[in-house]
Amino acid sequence: MEIKVYQNKEKVAEEFSKYFIEKSFTKSPFHVALSGGSTPKIVFDVLAEKFSDKVDWNLIHFYWGDERCVAPDDDESNYKMTVKHLLSKINIPEKNIHRIKGEENPKEEAKRYGELLEDLLPKELGLPQFDLVILGMGDDGHTASIFPHELKLWVSPDNCEVAMHPESGQLRVSLTGRIINNAKTVTFLVTGKSKAEKVKVIIDREEDYLDYPASHVSPKTKDLVWFMDAAAAKLLTLDQS
Repeated sequence: MEIKVYQNKEKVAEEFSKYFIEKSFTKSPFHVALSGGSTPKIVFDVLAEKFSDKVDWNLIHFYWGDERCVAPDDDESNYKMTVKHLLSKINIPEKNIHRIKGEENPKEEAKRYGELLEDLLPKELGLPQFDLVILGMGDDGHTASIFPHELKLWVSPDNCEVAMHPESGQLRVSLTGRIINNAKTVTFLVTGKSKAEKVKVIIDREEDYLDYPASHVSPKTKDLVWFMDAAAAKLLTLDQS
């Protein structure tokens, strides 16, 4: 595990963008699973506005780690957020964008998307392999759309599952642990003081840390990198750059 801490979320976005560009040079095509949430939104803005000319977008393929079961033009759609903050600002072929269809029947879409990953991604250890999976983490320690109350979904034998938000009851389609942990590289983007408590529990492996889905992110390649701001990392004992 590698931990990178920066003074604020804007610096996190800038440094992650540089990291993304460096990684994208390692393989062609380059398959990436995107995250929703407030921190990726800032990253997408910075990547598009400051670094878009540094990437050959013809070689990048975008997928999603999870999606809310809403229409693609709904304000809660991770796809819509990505279009607004990244895809509409870069010159990427439409055929390189592989969205989860949140407007479809959730169970059928989870099956379809799982099959799409089998068809489009290279295989490693018999499973589809992303080059990079970008994850966020909620205040409750969830990641992708695997929440603590449905931790069993993490170890599902399927590539994708239908998850339910514990408070709203909203259904979501999410990648499962077998796909996330089979990626070449997994990164967390975590900012804000509200995340600090769970960050410490998970990274320091405190009691009951395994209750939180984010604790189960452990790529087989051992290539796991946390990008955090000082607020999110404030309870850790680390040198901060």
